[in-house]
Amino acid sequence: MTTPPRIVKCPQCGATVPWTAESKWRPFCSERCKTIDLGGWASERYRIATPEAPDESDSAPDDTGREQS
Repeated sequence: MTTPPRIVKCPQCGATVPWTAESKWRPFCSERCKTIDLGGWASERYRIATPEAPDESDSAPDDTGREQS
């Protein structure tokens, strides 16, 4: 008895996609949806938030090599 394949939704359009080796573009439903998503990353539409680095002038060492307060 084989188990039915897991079904996922395409992250781009929401179509259902079976999670199998035959699903060439998984988790996307098609090459078109995969390309649209890749274009979003390339154009920086998607971003991963990171904490901002402190301003270098706030903690730069003085002439003695010690950090300024």
